[in-house]
Amino acid sequence: MDNPYIKQFPHLMENKKILYVHGFGSSGQSGTVDKIREMLPAATVTAPDLPIHPEEAMELLKTTCDSLKPHLIIGTSMGGMYSEMLRGYDRILVNPALRMADTMHEHGMTGKQVFSNPRQDGIQEFLVTKTLVKEYRTMTDRCFDGVDDDERRRVWGLFGDMDTTVNNRALFFSHYPQTVGFHGGHRLNDKTLIHAVMPVIQWIDDKQERRERPMVYISIDSLRDSHDRPFSSAVKAFCRLFELYNVYIVVAAPSADPSYMTEAQRWIDEFINTPAHNHVIFTNRKDLIYGDYLIDPSADNGAEDFMGTLIKFGDDTFKTWEEIMEYFERLGGQ
Repeated sequence: MDNPYIKQFPHLMENKKILYVHGFGSSGQSGTVDKIREMLPAATVTAPDLPIHPEEAMELLKTTCDSLKPHLIIGTSMGGMYSEMLRGYDRILVNPALRMADTMHEHGMTGKQVFSNPRQDGIQEFLVTKTLVKEYRTMTDRCFDGVDDDERRRVWGLFGDMDTTVNNRALFFSHYPQTVGFHGGHRLNDKTLIHAVMPVIQWIDDKQERRERPMVYISIDSLRDSHDRPFSSAVKAFCRLFELYNVYIVVAAPSADPSYMTEAQRWIDEFINTPAHNHVIFTNRKDLIYGDYLIDPSADNGAEDFMGTLIKFGDDTFKTWEEIMEYFERLGGQ
């Protein structure tokens, strides 16, 4: 049911089951679980409290998967480490602690610890010993075992550019190609969930449903002004279009100055970020782009001969992004 006070994705993962695997010292009662349930009201989210000992935790997760048969597993930090080893499921690993024993050592996670969230067993404290750290090292030695092409297509890794707790992006990328950076730290918050996690969930849901969304191409010159700042409401409009369409950003590829492409990609990473992952097209022939809509401020490079509907940003009909969004809202995703 829609809640007007929070951002929701009412049709995403509809009637599907999600298993959330929490991080170290947390529980299934974390605020992140509550937020995922709020944002995905049509999905069922299961989040068990994990035992401290890794073998017990992995056994619980495997048993849960066998009975639940989740459509998606989301694991954060330590939970990302466990999720990586749950073969055969679509998975999102957020800042995964793939070398958990090293993380525990580097950040002083030994001795007496207090759970950051209440647990169903009522236990609030636990002790991390050298023996327990060794158990985690033994567990993480099994990461990446049996990874094949099917697994590589099933797993996404999300890595915050301000994460000071775990940095396993290079290690993850050496085994899985679907590696995405996002603006944020180690812990998930509302902004990260909306702008980084939900786009990846949408890609996974589309893949599972074999859903083909209409394609919208947006020239980068329709998104940024002469001072390299986003036009008013441009980023907001991009995110809204992303929820309804398959959206790509079109960038010119001048042979005389190839550094322009790098600069454009940097701008896209800064202001659009995750939704534009692998959705940037460098071309000087817009007339050869196949799709449904092209939003472009000019008629150069073949834009006038685009095979779909050309929306000329800045003309009398579409002076602003608000007017463009009003047009697409009337279309309703068509």
